[in-house]
Amino acid sequence: MVFRLLLFFLIIFIIEVYAFQAVKTFTKVKWVLLTYSAISLAVIFFIAYQFTQFDRSVGQTKMTMITMGLLLLVLIPKIIITIILLLEDIFRVFSGIVNRFSKPTNGDSFLPDRRKFISQIALGLAAIPFTSLIYGMTFGKYNYKVITQQIFFPDLPDAFDGFKITQISDVHSGSFDNPEKINYAIDLVNEQNSDMILFTGDIVNTHAKEMLPWIATFNRIKAHKYGKFSVLGNHDYGEYVDWKSEKDKEANFHAIKDLYGKIGFDLMLNEHKFITKGGDKIALVGVENWGRHFKKAGDLNKASEGLDPKDFKVLMSHDPSHWDAEVNTHPQNFNLMLSGHTHGLQFGIEIPGYLKWSPAQYVYDQWAGLYEKAGKFIYVNRGFGYHAYPGRVGIMPEITVIELKKGKSLV
Repeated sequence: MVFRLLLFFLIIFIIEVYAFQAVKTFTKVKWVLLTYSAISLAVIFFIAYQFTQFDRSVGQTKMTMITMGLLLLVLIPKIIITIILLLEDIFRVFSGIVNRFSKPTNGDSFLPDRRKFISQIALGLAAIPFTSLIYGMTFGKYNYKVITQQIFFPDLPDAFDGFKITQISDVHSGSFDNPEKINYAIDLVNEQNSDMILFTGDIVNTHAKEMLPWIATFNRIKAHKYGKFSVLGNHDYGEYVDWKSEKDKEANFHAIKDLYGKIGFDLMLNEHKFITKGGDKIALVGVENWGRHFKKAGDLNKASEGLDPKDFKVLMSHDPSHWDAEVNTHPQNFNLMLSGHTHGLQFGIEIPGYLKWSPAQYVYDQWAGLYEKAGKFIYVNRGFGYHAYPGRVGIMPEITVIELKKGKSLV
């Protein structure tokens, strides 16, 4: 533990030294250098102090999110600067060795001077994530996008051709700080006029009380003709804090399950129900959370007991890792799975039709949008809210509208 702590501080020291070198190469004005040093030192001490104040019995708070945002805001740009100047130093050492052997009598310094334009490039590149992270914390976290997706199924019952489902996921109500923006998002949900709305889990960060100020707001989600349904996410189980007793944890869990009903959603706990339309039917299946790295309470067998493998099924399962782990090979044949959980890591680059990247893809094979295997589909919602980092960069909060279509898959 001591070695890891020393290693951590050594890395931070190296990053700070290189960042200071970039600033020093760019300007020699003393008051600028002193101001930069004072601010950097103050930020380091603030972040370190806040980490010592983290209370496992409380969990995430507004202050912990501010601290995380500040950490990313100063660390990522400085890491970029460090990488660029470190590469320059490798080049400088190599050049020094070559010069020493080619000109052994030369009285010049072994290392060539650091080049100002390299530092300017480093500072310029570092400014990109710096400004992006600021944008993400001020505007990006509430920059809601309505994403529409048609999905074609040859075995879709005829009456459900054109059936529209609105999906929201990962509300994380304990993170909200702007009622006007949340009301705007609810207006967007209502404007879609879908046939049914599905909520795929994580109504809070940890505690049921986080949602209490927002119940009236989410009750504004209008009734949908074919219902409002939900499942639980990993954060709904209260697993990420230390409780005084199991009784307190269980009481919080029951209160969280009640929250879904208080905003008009039917919570599905490893069960299914048929949605009927024009003489046809589809099965809506809802399981508790099943995660590769998180709680495994979802039970596909129980949820689909009594169904026919030929029934058309829409499955709600919070964590997309469930799809490859169990859903794809399950004999019940789940046509479409709707998930959330990843948030697209709230950071990435998306240019529709050209580029889709996030660090989330190195953890989850299905992390945002639509995926298909052997005629079966999963859609991963990018999340309604935010968690840990109080912002979104490139991966915006999402309201999904899925239209079921009869026909051959175009994916």
